[in-house]
Amino acid sequence: MLFPTTIVGSYPQPDWLIDREKLAGRFPPRVRAKDLWRVAEPYLQQAMEDATLLAIRAQEDAGLDIISDGEIRRESYSNRIATALAGVDIDNPGTALDRSGHPNPVPRITGKIRRVRPIEVEDLLFLKAHTTRKVKITVPGPFTMLQQAQNDFYASEEEAAMDYAAALNEEIKDLFAHGADVVQVDEPYMQARPEKARQYGIKALNRALEGVTGTTAVHICFGYAAIIHTRPAGYNFLPEIAGCSCRQVSIETAQSKLDCAVLASLGDKQVMVGCLDLSDMAVESPVVVASRIKRALQYIKPEQVILAPDCGMKYLPRAVADGKLRAMVAGAKILRDEFARA
Repeated sequence: MLFPTTIVGSYPQPDWLIDREKLAGRFPPRVRAKDLWRVAEPYLQQAMEDATLLAIRAQEDAGLDIISDGEIRRESYSNRIATALAGVDIDNPGTALDRSGHPNPVPRITGKIRRVRPIEVEDLLFLKAHTTRKVKITVPGPFTMLQQAQNDFYASEEEAAMDYAAALNEEIKDLFAHGADVVQVDEPYMQARPEKARQYGIKALNRALEGVTGTTAVHICFGYAAIIHTRPAGYNFLPEIAGCSCRQVSIETAQSKLDCAVLASLGDKQVMVGCLDLSDMAVESPVVVASRIKRALQYIKPEQVILAPDCGMKYLPRAVADGKLRAMVAGAKILRDEFARA
């Protein structure tokens, strides 16, 4: 099918589950932030499952083709995995600069990074048990996890990144072994710190994907619209992703009004074209969504295109997120109808 639709990863968590005002009033947590949850610990797992069901149904009702769990159980896209690895001290955190330039508490690396147990397999199995559609699960990338940590152990950043990658490789293989259709690796810090990314980022990313045979994607963006308000004219780091073994690349174009000519540099990779502006609370018309995709179609083929929001939707009001997703699905139908007549 041409022009399949999906979300990048996150869907808005209900107000009864998480303190959304507190969530929006701080930078995304890198260490655990249990104070964000409104539900007491004995009931939190059940509440998270109920909220995940709502996220799955909302995506199905909107008509999406590829469903995620909405990252409902996470305080941020990265901290759930980053704090579950051996070799990091989360009780005595370090400090690192956020991509906005502000200091943030982060995991402190005190030993060799290792994966000691499956982290998201149960989340994936819950997702698969409650939808018949294709499913996607997301993980933070090795480069981004390192940038969100304080290194007090490794002699070099590259060495640390490669151990993050080895741990992530085990997790990704486990996710595909348990039925994931797509595993997406989130690497926003490659855009934020392109010089370091050029030194060892792609090497670490390819190590994370080594021996993986399922469909893998890499998401690279300018940051949450709710947190990072200004967009550069183009990506600092994107053509380099052509050297990654991933099958798909997820990029944003709507808010940034990206010059889509850069997409030609990605070769035959499929591209999740971000076509929903998450800085704007107005719901786009399907025609606007289709027009944003057509900008990309000047440089890549229709069969390479997947429709998606610019980034994760967790900071949006649920009604706005639902409206935007429905508009995206309707925009995809416009494109399919046009290409069917061509």
